[in-house]
Amino acid sequence: MLQMRIRSSAIALSLILVLGDQITWRLTLAQPLDSVDADAASPIASAADNPAAVQFLTQAMYKRFNNFSAFFGPDVKKHLRFCIRDMDAEWDKAFNFSKNTKFLADCIRKDREAMQRMCTAAEMKFYGQSLLGGGGGGLKGSYYLRPNKNCNLTMWPAGCEPGWSCNIRKEDNINIKKDKEIPLRINDCQPCCPGFFCPHGLTCMIPCPLGAYCPRAQLNQVTGICDPYRYQLPPGQANHSCGGADIWADFQTGYELFCSGGFYCPTTTIRNPCNKGFFCRSGSTSQMRCYQLAGCDQQSENQNITAYGLIFFVGITMILVIIYNCSGHVLSDRERRQAKSREAAARSARETVQARERWKSAKDVARKGAELTAQLSRTFSRKKNEEHKGSKAGSDAGDHKGKKKKDDNLVKMLRDIEENPDSEEGFNLEIGDKNLKKQGKGKQLHTRSQIFKYAYGQIEKEKALQEQTKNMTLSGVISVASDMEFLNRPPIEVFFQDLTLTLKGKKKHLLRCVTGKLVPGHVSAVMGPSGAGKTTFLSALLGKAAGCTITGSILINGKNDPMQSYKRIIGYVPQDDIVHGNLTVEENLWFSARCRLAADLDKAERVLIVERVIEALGLQHIRDSLVGTVEKRGISGGQRKRVNVGLEMVMEPSLLILDEPTSGLDSSSSLLLLRALRREALEGVNICMVLHQPSYTLYKMFDDLILLAKGGFTVYHGPVKKVEDYFSNLGIVVPERVNPPDYYIDILEGIVKPSANATVKFKELPLRWMLHNGYPVPPDILDSAGVSSISKDGSSHGGLTPAGSATPDHTLAGDVWQDVKFTVGQKKDFLWLNFSRSQDLSNRDTPNIFMQYKFFLGRVGKQRLREARTQAMDYLILLLAGICLGTLAKVSDETFGANGYMYTVIGVSLLTKIAALRSFSLDKLHYWRERSAGMSSLAYFLAKDSVDHFNTMIKPAVYLSMFYFFNNPRSTIFENYLVLLCLVYCVTGIAYALSIYYEPSPAQLWSVLLPVVLTLVANQGADSFASKIGNYCYTKWALEAFLLTNAERYSGVWLIQRCGAIKQRGYDLEDYYPCLAYLIATGIISRGVAFFCLITFQKK
Repeated sequence: MLQMRIRSSAIALSLILVLGDQITWRLTLAQPLDSVDADAASPIASAADNPAAVQFLTQAMYKRFNNFSAFFGPDVKKHLRFCIRDMDAEWDKAFNFSKNTKFLADCIRKDREAMQRMCTAAEMKFYGQSLLGGGGGGLKGSYYLRPNKNCNLTMWPAGCEPGWSCNIRKEDNINIKKDKEIPLRINDCQPCCPGFFCPHGLTCMIPCPLGAYCPRAQLNQVTGICDPYRYQLPPGQANHSCGGADIWADFQTGYELFCSGGFYCPTTTIRNPCNKGFFCRSGSTSQMRCYQLAGCDQQSENQNITAYGLIFFVGITMILVIIYNCSGHVLSDRERRQAKSREAAARSARETVQARERWKSAKDVARKGAELTAQLSRTFSRKKNEEHKGSKAGSDAGDHKGKKKKDDNLVKMLRDIEENPDSEEGFNLEIGDKNLKKQGKGKQLHTRSQIFKYAYGQIEKEKALQEQTKNMTLSGVISVASDMEFLNRPPIEVFFQDLTLTLKGKKKHLLRCVTGKLVPGHVSAVMGPSGAGKTTFLSALLGKAAGCTITGSILINGKNDPMQSYKRIIGYVPQDDIVHGNLTVEENLWFSARCRLAADLDKAERVLIVERVIEALGLQHIRDSLVGTVEKRGISGGQRKRVNVGLEMVMEPSLLILDEPTSGLDSSSSLLLLRALRREALEGVNICMVLHQPSYTLYKMFDDLILLAKGGFTVYHGPVKKVEDYFSNLGIVVPERVNPPDYYIDILEGIVKPSANATVKFKELPLRWMLHNGYPVPPDILDSAGVSSISKDGSSHGGLTPAGSATPDHTLAGDVWQDVKFTVGQKKDFLWLNFSRSQDLSNRDTPNIFMQYKFFLGRVGKQRLREARTQAMDYLILLLAGICLGTLAKVSDETFGANGYMYTVIGVSLLTKIAALRSFSLDKLHYWRERSAGMSSLAYFLAKDSVDHFNTMIKPAVYLSMFYFFNNPRSTIFENYLVLLCLVYCVTGIAYALSIYYEPSPAQLWSVLLPVVLTLVANQGADSFASKIGNYCYTKWALEAFLLTNAERYSGVWLIQRCGAIKQRGYDLEDYYPCLAYLIATGIISRGVAFFCLITFQKK
C-alpha cells in the first residue's frame, strides 16, 4: 500500500512537470498532506526525506515558477517595454535554475509546505508595481510596500516582517494564474528559505534572481542587525528570529542582495571567491578568465587590460606612421622623378639651342668664305684674251654655270637649315644616345620625358625670339611674336562711360564720372593718391562692388554683358597674397592650371603653360619650396607675391586685373614681374593693374595710364607717352630727375603745389579733364569752380543737390537708421552676388565637378600629410583625455557608467570640434578667391569632408584605446566605437558650420560652450523641462546610446536596477539604433547648413 501511494505521488509529480501552471495549487499538490487520511499521512510526509520525491518536488517548484513569464508578458510589454525587449529571455537569465536547483531541494527538505509559501502571479505583480511606483514613475525613494490584504493596519502577522513568509489556509484553493487577487496568507509563518527573499509587507517567498546571494540572516548581537541584511527584529516578539533576504531592488538600496565583486554565485545560496587568473564582477554567476596580458589576482573584481590598450594604440600609431611614410615616399619619389625628367629635358633643350647657335656661327663663316671665293673668281676672270674671246667666253660660261649650281645647292641647304633647324633632312645632332628631332604637336606626346622636352623646347625657342626682339620696336615685337605657338585667347575690350559708385543710404561717392576703355594687348596702370578709389574702380569693373549703387555703363566687347559671364577667362590678383602656405610653388600653380584651364587641353600644353609661367616669373629655383605660413616660414615675401600673380597667369586669362602686384617687391622683382606681364600682353591679354608710385623704368613699360584724384575723379586716361604733354599744356611740368608718377601723385595729394606758370589748381584737374574730352560735368563741380551748373537743356547732371541748397539736419536716430539700411543693403548685395547666375560667354569648358573634386581631394590630402605634426598633437590630446577620464571617471556598475560616458561626450565633442574648426576657418580667403574664379564650391566642400573622414574613423579608436581599456565596461569595444564614430561625425559637421559662419575666436568659444551646456541639459531627469529640450540635443542621443549598449549587458539580479535607471532618464532600449541614426542625420544636416553658409555668407 505504501509503495502504491508513493507511486501515485510520483505520477502526480510527473503530471506537475508536464502540465506546469495548467493546474491549480490543489491539483499540483495532489491534496495537501493534512487532508489525506491518517494511514497515508505518514508515508507522504516521509517523501520529503526521499531523494527521488525531493527531486520531483524541486522540479515541480522550478517549473511552476519558471512559467510565470507567460503571466507577466502582456504587462511587461505594456509598462516595461522600455527596458525589457524579450520577456522570456530576460526571465530565463534571471530565474533559470535548471543548472543547479539544490537550494530548492534544501528548502523543500526543511519546509514541506514551501511550495504553498511561494508568491502567486498577483503577489509578484503587486511587488513589481510597488517597486516602480505603482503606475509608471521612476524608482521610489523607499521600498515599503503598500497595504494589502495580509499586511495592513488591522492585521500584521509575523510573515509581514522582512525575511518571513506565511502559508495559506487549508480550505483555500489557490490558482497560480490568478493575478488579480492576493490570497490570504496568515498561517504557519516561518523564516524565508535560503535562496528566496520575503519582502517587508508581503507574506510570501520569491526566488532570488541569478547573480544574487541570499543566505539565511544571522543576528549581529552588537548592532542588532540581521546580517548580511539591514533589517532589525520586530520589538516585543522574543520568539521572532532573523529570516532570509528581504528585498530585491536597485543596487544602491539592496546592494547586500547582489553577489559581491570578486566573488561569483553559481546559485543564490553559494558564494565562491574568484580564483587567480579570473575576475568576477558584481552579480556574477560564474568567473571569467582574464586575458593573457591582464593581471588578475585572487578575488579580482575586474581585469586590468591597460596593456592591450597600449598595444592597440601602438598598432594605430604604426598604421598611421606607415600611411604617412608610404604616402610621403610616394609623393617625394614622384617629385624626384618629375624633377629628373624636368632637368634632363631642360638640359637637352639648352644643349639643342647651343648646338643651333654653333651651327649658325659655322654657317655664317661658311657663307662668308663662299662669298669671298666668288668675289676673287670674278676679279681674276676680268683678264680676257681678245683673240680667244669666243672660246674663253664659252669656257667661263661653263665654269660659271657649274659654280652657280654648286652655290645654289649650298645656299638652298643653308636656307633650309635656317628656316627649319630641327628638320631631319638638314642634319641630325646626336646628344648622348638620342636624336633631337622636332616632336610635332604636344598632343602626340605621352611620356613625362617627351612632355617636358616639348615644353622646354618651346620655352627655349621663345627665349631666343625674345633675345632677337629685345631692341625692336613694339610693332617689330608683335610681328615676331606671331611666330610663337600660343593658344588662341578670345579678346576682351572693356569700355566704361560715366561710371559712378555711391554708397547706399549715405550718398557718398566713391567714383565719379569715370570714362575710358581697356584695350586688349595693352598694359594699363591705375594710379592715384590714397582714397582715390583705385581698388573700388577695379571692383566696379568686375561687378563686385557690394553695398554701392552703380550708375553709368560698362560694355564688354561693345555689348552690355555682365562681367560674371566671362569669369572663366578673367584673372583677378588680390592685394593680399592668398596662396596655400602648405603647398609648394609648383603645386599651387598646377592646381590653378588643372581647375581653370580648358578640360580638353592636352597635358603637354598644360605643362608648357605652367613651365612658361615659372620661367617668366623667375620661380625655377624655388619651385619645390613650400610657400610657408605665419607659423612656418617659407619663401620670401616678394616670391610669394609673384606666386600670387602666377596663379592667375597659368589659367591663360583674356583679362587680367591686378591690385597692387608690386607692393613689397624690390625694383628687380617688379621689373621681372612686369616683363612677364608684357609678354602676356603680346598674346592679346588685356591687363590692368593698380600701382603705388612705380619707378621710372616700370612707368615707361606701361601702355596706358589712368590717373585718379581723391573722390574718384579721373585726372588723365590715355597713353603713357602723352601724359607729360597733357600736363605741360596745363602748366604742370615735371622737374628734372623727378619721377613723373611720383610728382603727379604729390600734386593730387596737395603735398606739392603746381608751379607759378600753372593755369589750374590741383582741385580743378578733374574738371579740366572733363572739359578737355567734352564729358558732361556734374553741377557740384561746376559750382565749386564758380561755373553755372545749369546746362543748355536746363537740367543738372550728377544727381546731387547743388551747393548752397538746404540739407536735412542729421540726428542720432537718423544716422543709426542709415547705418542699418546700409548694412542690410550690403548683405543683400552679397547674397545677390553669391546666388546670381549669368550665362557663360567665355567659351571655355573647365573641368566638371567630379574632376574638380578629384583635384581638390589630392590637394587637401597633401595638405593633411604636411600637417602630420598637428594631427599627431590632436591624437596625443585625445589619448591624454582617454587616460584622464578613464582613470578619474570610472564606469561604475551602479550607474552603468553614466558619469564616465557623460565626460566622454563632453571631452570628445570639445576636442573634435576644435580640431575640425581648422578645416575651413583657415582657408576662407582661399575659398573666396577660388570661388570667384569659377571653381566648384561643392567639390571643395566634399573634398574637405572626405579627407576629414579619416580623422572621423581614427579619433574614436585613439580615445577608446585608453578610456575603454582603463575601464573595461561590460559593453564591447566595437559598440563603444560605433557610438563614438557617430558622435565624432555629428560634431565635425557642427564644427564646420561654426567655423564657416563665425570668425575663429567666436567659433572656438561656441565649440567649447555647446558640448558642456548641451550635455548638462541632456543629463537632467526625465520629467524636467530641460529634459524635453535635451531630447533634441545630440549629446542626449550619444549619452543614451552609450548607456543603453552598456545597460543591456546587465541582467539577472541587475534587472530592477536597469529598468529603474532607464526609466529615471526617460530612455528606451529600442532607441539605440534611432539614437545612432539621429547622430548621423545631425551630422548630415549640419554639413548641409555649413555648405549653405559657405556659399551664402562671405565676410570681409
